[in-house]
Amino acid sequence: MQRPRLRAITVTMLLTVATSCTDAAVKNFPAAPVKPTTNTAAETTRPIVSDATDWPLFRGDPAGTGVARCVLPDNLELLWKFTPGDTVFEAGATIVGDTAFVGDGDRAFYAVSLADGKKIWSAPVEQGVLASAAVRDGRVFIGDSSGMFHCFDGATGKELWKYATRAEINSSANFYEDTVLFGSQDGTLYRLRTSDGKLVWKFTITADGGIQSSPTLAGTCVFFSGCDGRLHVIDLASGKETGNLDIGNPTLSSPAVADDIAYFGTEGGNFFAVSRTDLTAELWKYRNPRSGAAYRSSAAVIDPLVIIAGRNKMVQGLRRRDGKSQWSYTTGGRVDSSPVVSGSRVYFGSTDGRLYALKLADGKLAWKYDAGGSFVAAPAVAHDRLVIGNENGTLYCFGAKTTPADIRPGP
Repeated sequence: MQRPRLRAITVTMLLTVATSCTDAAVKNFPAAPVKPTTNTAAETTRPIVSDATDWPLFRGDPAGTGVARCVLPDNLELLWKFTPGDTVFEAGATIVGDTAFVGDGDRAFYAVSLADGKKIWSAPVEQGVLASAAVRDGRVFIGDSSGMFHCFDGATGKELWKYATRAEINSSANFYEDTVLFGSQDGTLYRLRTSDGKLVWKFTITADGGIQSSPTLAGTCVFFSGCDGRLHVIDLASGKETGNLDIGNPTLSSPAVADDIAYFGTEGGNFFAVSRTDLTAELWKYRNPRSGAAYRSSAAVIDPLVIIAGRNKMVQGLRRRDGKSQWSYTTGGRVDSSPVVSGSRVYFGSTDGRLYALKLADGKLAWKYDAGGSFVAAPAVAHDRLVIGNENGTLYCFGAKTTPADIRPGP
């Protein structure tokens, strides 16, 4: 099947959560570490202390399951809003300790206090951010729309190193041992040392739009799906491909992996379950009988369900073992916001300007909030709080109007 030739979206327009799988603007400089040129340190130092209840990656954990380690209160209340200026938030936040990290669609990356929404520090980035940050050992890793991958000190905002790729980075990073992995629209999956940004290995595909999904880990392998219309499995130690599967269409959806099975959707409107141990064919494939709209969000996986969200305005609970639809809920707009499970509910935003919570048991509405601005970012859930930004340029924090005991205040 011919791949869709979707309209390219420039950084300044920022109309969707990610650019399409189309011609990427490949720049004429080689990928290489670049010494920092700016220092945007905070006025006071706040140590970044992590624990198991954090949300340090795009989908919360290395396997990309989208399941939070805390249970949000039933009746979420708006605790604070952070609005830095005339910009948009299309990247999901990450949360470590008492700090939320997020980039805007203009030219800045922020560290914001989880307690009150006040800016701790900001750092300039070129052309804005469409990926979520990854946080480990007090360092923050993020790619921007100019193709630069940054490492910041999480406490001060000082840039420690940066690495230049040859095209836009929409891919959120992941970690393996003492290295960081991410994709670029130049078609390359990079593995760099976290300490200094030195290249360990790289794996390249040939595709208009390159790699826009985020790498997902399963044991000693990494999954990623690209604009070449294939799911790839790469050995983490060597960077060599162990197998791939033709999925018929390009995809921006990052795989969610559970029990060596990857779950993801495509631009062609199909949703797949694929086993790492058998890449000859999918375990099952789901297609909504009423709509073939693309799946750009990433799934959440919690037995016995896989929660999927699509540009058909629907969120569905599929039975994990066979892909049969168990329930569905229709919003008023596209759902590019990747769903997050907390307790017995699933949370997500829609381009209709609302944030939703559905009951996992039957998909019925449990809670919603009307912000009036389109949501395409995924929620981040940690320490009994939910953080999400929208295209009106506001970052929201919801929770109970008490200070959770597990938020560790800075000095």
